[in-house]
Parts: sequence; C-alpha cells; structure tokens
Amino acid sequence: EVQLVESGGGLVQAGGSLRLSCAASGATFDDVAIGWFRQAPGKEREGVACISCSDGSSQYADSVEGRFTISSDNAKNMVYLQMNSLEPEDTAVYSCAARFYYCSVDDPSYYDYWGQGTQVTVSS
Repeated sequence: EVQLVESGGGLVQAGGSLRLSCAASGATFDDVAIGWFRQAPGKEREGVACISCSDGSSQYADSVEGRFTISSDNAKNMVYLQMNSLEPEDTAVYSCAARFYYCSVDDPSYYDYWGQGTQVTVSS
C-alpha cells in the first residue's frame, strides 16, 4: 500500500506562487507515478500534472502548462508542484495520487492511492 501526505497549501494573491509537496511511503519510489489533481466546489476533479518517478517524464494539463512545474526527489520520496502566476481559477483542493509506472492526467480513476488534499486559495 502507498501512503500519501500533501502539504504546502494556503492563501496567496493572484500572480503569486506556491509550492505543494507530496510525501510518499509504502512502495519503491522508482516504480511509482505521482499525479496532482484538483477539485473546486461544484466542479469535477481534474488532472493538473503528473510525473513518472522511474524516468522523470511528466505531463501537464493545458490550463497550467507554462505556469506549473512538477518535480520529484526520489531519495526523499517527495514530489513537488511549483505553482507560479496563480489565478483565482486555480482555487481548489489539490490532491496527490499514485499509480504504478504510467503517468497520466487524463483520468483520476486510474490512480489507486490518494492523499487527503491541501487547500489552495487564490485571491483576486
């Protein structure tokens, strides 16, 4: 079983930056792909970014590409989401999720393990 804990959420003004962290345990990190997803009230959960910890390949949703960067530190079993140029539309609960080997932001149902989420609020 994989356990995930998110941190780093908070309140930030539009145009600001925030870095989210996802701490993973319970599996060999090299076998894991980590995705970041977000969900705002009344909206469906959507994929934001993902990274394959085996080869470092990553994907981004069109809405965040160029503003967000996902990275991993395999030695620490950590994945980060650096969020720059934040907009009010980015306000949501952000969760990290794990699956084995394959990185995808297309469908959250393919991820087997989830953290509890961390709130990101971007004010106008």
